[in-house]
Amino acid sequence: MNKILLAVLLAGFGTQLVKLIILYFRHKTLGWHDLVVTGGMPSSHSAFVVALTTIIYLIEGTSTAFAISLVLAFIVIRDAFGVRRTVGEEGLVINQIIRKIKMSKATHFSMGHTPLQVLVGSALGLGVALIVFYGF
Repeated sequence: MNKILLAVLLAGFGTQLVKLIILYFRHKTLGWHDLVVTGGMPSSHSAFVVALTTIIYLIEGTSTAFAISLVLAFIVIRDAFGVRRTVGEEGLVINQIIRKIKMSKATHFSMGHTPLQVLVGSALGLGVALIVFYGF
């Protein structure tokens, strides 16, 4: 199998599995919603893009594909703990306002990631890419 594809899939789905395990131990239950939940520890978005960027660098060096994946990684990571986190915090405030004025419907929102969640996801992505490349 292609090492780039293998690293990306293992990092992304492996990180999502870790997230499910953490959710189970925290809440003692899992639901279908938990399979697709966004946010939380660790960031699978960060794991995906860091694994992609790392494995491309290890295989191709500073190629055009590496440059593109690096830009993509910066955008995804910045979005994960910046924009999406801010939108999630605003969603909390909107729901508080809705409850205060006694409207019947709350809105759905995702919290995004904290910097620590992004860091842990990135570290997992880096580790998976190194393992796939060097075959530990």
